[in-house]
Amino acid sequence: MAAQEADATSLSSHLGPRGDVRMVDVAEKQPTQRRGVAVARVRMRPETASRLARGDTPKGEVLATARIAGIMAAKRTPELIPMCHAIALTHVAIALDVDEAAARVTITASAEATDRTGVEMEAMVAASVAALTLYDMLKGIDREMVVEDVMLVEKSGGRSGHFRRSP
Repeated sequence: MAAQEADATSLSSHLGPRGDVRMVDVAEKQPTQRRGVAVARVRMRPETASRLARGDTPKGEVLATARIAGIMAAKRTPELIPMCHAIALTHVAIALDVDEAAARVTITASAEATDRTGVEMEAMVAASVAALTLYDMLKGIDREMVVEDVMLVEKSGGRSGHFRRSP
């Protein structure tokens, strides 16, 4: 039984000694400046990308709405992801790059906080929800859009240090 308990805790810090799921205790960790950056892409028909770039879409301010949705989503991450700590975010930014030639939008979300745990999930949730909002607001003209490539591209702060995804 002791071997099973050791195996459970070595698999994940979210597993207790008996394999039960738990929230990680971060009380003893010192707050540090943390940053997470995530990307998501929405692939669409070339006509849809052109209309989006021109602001000629039936539901209005698509890019502004997606930006707001991403920011709001980052703030609600602990309500969506089990065992995720509530973090006092100090900054969230959403950048949307409409690439007409490639017929896609690249969403870059960054989240920052001075806290005891990272903000990677907040950045990833922000990018994902911004992408889903684009889909929702454009589905009336293009139901074949694809949300793809949601990924963490950079994180800094905390014990594990700096990470940057290789191109």
